[in-house]
Amino acid sequence: MKHFGKYLIVTLVVLLFAGTFIYLFKRSQPKAELYSTLEVTRMDIVKTTVVTGKIQPRDEVNIKPQISGIISKLYKESGQTVKKDEIIAKVKVIPDMSQLSSAQSRVRLSQVNLDQAQANYDREKVLFDKNLVSAEEYEKVKQALEQAKEEYASAQEALEIVRDGVSSSNAQGSSTLIRATISGLILDIPVKVGNSVTQSNTFNDGTTIATIADMDDLIFDGNIDETEVGRLSTGMPVVISVGALQDLSFDATLEYISPKATENNGANLFEIKASVSIPEGVTIRSGYSANATIVLQKAENVVCVQEAAIQFEGDKTYVFLETPEGYVRRDVVTGISDGINIEIKEGLQPGDKVRGTLIITNVKK
Repeated sequence: MKHFGKYLIVTLVVLLFAGTFIYLFKRSQPKAELYSTLEVTRMDIVKTTVVTGKIQPRDEVNIKPQISGIISKLYKESGQTVKKDEIIAKVKVIPDMSQLSSAQSRVRLSQVNLDQAQANYDREKVLFDKNLVSAEEYEKVKQALEQAKEEYASAQEALEIVRDGVSSSNAQGSSTLIRATISGLILDIPVKVGNSVTQSNTFNDGTTIATIADMDDLIFDGNIDETEVGRLSTGMPVVISVGALQDLSFDATLEYISPKATENNGANLFEIKASVSIPEGVTIRSGYSANATIVLQKAENVVCVQEAAIQFEGDKTYVFLETPEGYVRRDVVTGISDGINIEIKEGLQPGDKVRGTLIITNVKK
């Protein structure tokens, strides 16, 4: 029994070493290299680029008051359409005290001058009727009275403008009534009744009472990298897709390419704009994020193969052409690529088969 146990142990050790040797031998053997086969065909190649940006109205206007004051009434709301010169809001004037005091002083002074001119005229009229003064003297006094009346009316009107923001003689053109300067859609009214507003001047941009835009004339505004801007030209067709409107795309025409780049995270970007054609019944909101697809190059009915078949060696490109004797190297001249397929200008014909991607298997050579 002792000899049997020794033989059994020796046998197991031998089998273990043999199995290990066989396993390592198999692992060291080269595996067969199998490649996919790609067929050369004819097709259209279109090279495009996608630019991100926003849909915006071409004309967007901020309406600002011509006087400072307080919003006393709002006639419109955001989302409503307005016509040019239509009233949006009304401003109650809070007069400047120094200007008000000066205007009141001018009225009082012109009133004194008017009273004196009236007295002079009345006295001169009596004398003229008795032929005691010449017509020339009478006309001078009469003219002075007319000038005094005009000055008083002007002072009174100036006081009304300072105090009320509008004169009684020009109520229709009141600066207290804020009117639309263009026809369009009201995008925003950032003020409320009771808010103070200021007019624009050298030191102040003024308070925006409303923002109006013509939503029938929209543009795409985006930025393109400097590596692709050289292939663009105005008039090129563009396809716009809006993320908020799935399955919808709009035709556009490239109309502006910025002559100057702006730097963004180390990249030089050029602003582009394209006029967008919106179909009937489609509502577009200002500021929608959008993508613009621009065709950079296009080749129709050309010989093509998948880019996976192309090999590179310096400035040369080649493929491995399948023949009855196996794969042979074939130099080719390539054209444009869409990222998946590439144009073959020389070296291959439709129907040729070339070596594609490598497939590793566990089959021995």
